[in-house]
Amino acid sequence: MDSHPAPGGHSVRTRSQHQRRKRIVQAAAALASRGGVEAMQMRTVAERAGVALGTLYRYFPSKMDLVVAVVGEEIDLLESSIERRPPGAATAASRAVDVLMRATRGLMREPELADALIRSLILAEVQTPFGDRMTGLLLRVSANGLTLQEASEEQIDLAGSLSSVWVQELLEMLRGRRTYDQIQRRIETAAARLLSDI
Repeated sequence: MDSHPAPGGHSVRTRSQHQRRKRIVQAAAALASRGGVEAMQMRTVAERAGVALGTLYRYFPSKMDLVVAVVGEEIDLLESSIERRPPGAATAASRAVDVLMRATRGLMREPELADALIRSLILAEVQTPFGDRMTGLLLRVSANGLTLQEASEEQIDLAGSLSSVWVQELLEMLRGRRTYDQIQRRIETAAARLLSDI
C-alpha cells in the first residue's frame, strides 16, 4: 500500500483554508454592511460563513482582527482596480486624487460597512495595516512606483498626511456633513499642497 501523500495535498489544504478564510471575511463584511460592526457578532459570522465558532477564532482571535481583515479585503479590491486601470493624470496630486475618489466611491456603495470600518480604524486598539497600505498606494501612484522602502521619511509623511485627511473627510461625509463634491474639492486642495514636491 502506498503511504506517500497525494501530490499537491498540502496545496489543496492551503487552498481550502484560504477559501474558508475568504468566506469568513465576506460573511463579516456582509453583516457589517447591514448593521455596522455591532452586527459582526462572532457566532453570527461563523454561522453565516458555515464554519464552527472554534474555527472562526483560530483564524481571527478577536473581532478587531476580523475588522482588520475586512479592511484589508477592501484595500485589495482598490489595488486590483488601480492595477487594471492606473490613474493617467499628469500630476502626482491628480493621480492621488483619482485613487482616493475611487476609494470613496467604492466605500460609499456600502455606507454602513464604510462607517463601521472607518470608526473601527479610528478607535482601534490593535495596529491596523490600513494607514500604511493607503500611504504606500498613494506613493506608488503619485511618485511613479515609489515604494515605502525607497521613499524618504518626508515623502512617507506627506502621503500619510493626505491619507489621514481623506479618512477624516470620509467620516464627515458619513455623518452627513460633506457631499461627494465637497470631499473631492478638499482632497484636491490637500493633495496639491502636500504632493507638490513629491
